[in-house]
Amino acid sequence: MIEVKNVVKSFDGFHALDGLTMTVPKGAIYGLVGPNGAGKSTILRHLAGAYRPDSGEITLEGAPVYENPAVKRRIAVIPDDVYYFGSATTRDMMRFYRGVYPTFDTGRYQRLREAFPEVDERRPIRRLSKGMQKQSAFWLALSCKPDYLLLDEPVDGLDPVMRRQVWSILMGDVTERGTTVLVSSHNLRELEDVCDHVGLLSHGRVALERSLSELQGGIVKLQIAFQSPEPPELPADIKVLHTSNLGRVYTYIIRGQAEEVQRRFAPMEPLFMEALPLTLEEIFIYEMGGEDYAVRDIAL
Repeated sequence: MIEVKNVVKSFDGFHALDGLTMTVPKGAIYGLVGPNGAGKSTILRHLAGAYRPDSGEITLEGAPVYENPAVKRRIAVIPDDVYYFGSATTRDMMRFYRGVYPTFDTGRYQRLREAFPEVDERRPIRRLSKGMQKQSAFWLALSCKPDYLLLDEPVDGLDPVMRRQVWSILMGDVTERGTTVLVSSHNLRELEDVCDHVGLLSHGRVALERSLSELQGGIVKLQIAFQSPEPPELPADIKVLHTSNLGRVYTYIIRGQAEEVQRRFAPMEPLFMEALPLTLEEIFIYEMGGEDYAVRDIAL
């Protein structure tokens, strides 16, 4: 389990992290989402032990991460911009990783060659395309058999087939080895398919942290048509986050359970009523605060 408690980090007076607290359960795929500048990459660098917090605490199974080689050997990281030595090939980096990670599995490295057949392990990584560099990074990281895998925009640059290949291997490791995966991504549709826990970051803090099922079960998209052209006035205790309409069909985004919401609207005798689940992208927009994240009409 990863625990982050009240972590603060400032750069030239700017609070990149402002009392961030989060918990990543062991064996989970945890999706970290938020707008640009929310602090996603910054907290990942803290979790990897590259940054030292100004204050607060970061632990992995109770042990501090910063300047703790024993803990870092259990963590593999794939950053948004893949790092490698200047003229190193994938094979060169394999030898380096093998010397750093006691769990590095040479046999698995050989087997994973079939998963990344287009990567020439003898060619300098800097001469590979961005997508090939990402494949090389996954090849090496997965061969380390880490207990914890930290991913920052991990499949950016990969084609759809390779994205599916990578996620298949990752989910297999979670199931078979109990690997804990923390992934930061703007591709919310993709995270929705693989994550079981989600943390929403805003202004250097975790605004919301729940299992994906709890998150999706707490907000309802209700489509409804009333007998009169104008909708009735809703009770004040119904927490409406957003309202829109197309003709006489109104769409309400409401905080609450689907069954309870429908029960509250039933006495209004609607002509039509249907409760729909929200996507993770919709939850992100409405949970992260209305006007700050609304799409604005701009006159050009």
